[in-house]
Amino acid sequence: RMPDSVPAADRRQRASAAFSLSFLSLAFSITAFSSSYWCEGTRKVAKPFCTGQSKGDHCIRFNSPDANNSNAVQYIWETGDDKFIDQKFHAGIWYSCEEIINEEGESFISLTPAADRGVLWLSIVAELLYIILVLTGAILMSVEMCYYSSVIDGLKINAFSAVVTVLAGLLGMVAHMMYTTVFQMTVNLGPEDWRPHTWDYGWSYCLAWASFACCMAAAVTTINNYTKTILEFKHKRKMLERSLKIKYKFPDH
Repeated sequence: RMPDSVPAADRRQRASAAFSLSFLSLAFSITAFSSSYWCEGTRKVAKPFCTGQSKGDHCIRFNSPDANNSNAVQYIWETGDDKFIDQKFHAGIWYSCEEIINEEGESFISLTPAADRGVLWLSIVAELLYIILVLTGAILMSVEMCYYSSVIDGLKINAFSAVVTVLAGLLGMVAHMMYTTVFQMTVNLGPEDWRPHTWDYGWSYCLAWASFACCMAAAVTTINNYTKTILEFKHKRKMLERSLKIKYKFPDH
């Protein structure tokens, strides 16, 4: 029987650190997955025609004040870049939204080229599996943190949670890279009326990679906890064997 003298407080403290990192990873991943700010930018959008009381530079003006008269000849003075405005947009895994003009947004999946939709669906499935595995790892870590009856059983839970968390991190990395590839292909080969003029990655994309970093940190902490506990066991066992040898070699008369 292995000695059960490894400090329980130290084990719980290390398990608590791994659980905190795993919980952060879970919160970040759910927030990023449900948001639509993975990428942000601007698009050149044609100005709508001015109607009624609309004024300013955000619509195309006519030369005649009677814009509703279909018999009147209308002249449009805007040419070139004056016919367009820079419209902000933000896109996520599910939706692409344009500010002001289209507040409801449209499906990002429908904007993706047909050849790349399979990769996008794989990215979505990988993201869902990543969230499920991170949740599973966090549950196992919480069980280990509150499990006091047997150190050996705690080590088994620790090893299983480490494997699950490492697998989650690999899935998360693949999912994020696949989405990056799909978005860049959509920018280059997507619908012409959607292609952005300028774009960059948004806070959701950064949050998704922060979730991956926390997940891998939780995995490393869990593996380190497992390894350190095993080394402590071996050290205690050697000390016990040494003390028993001394006791049998020099019996107390």
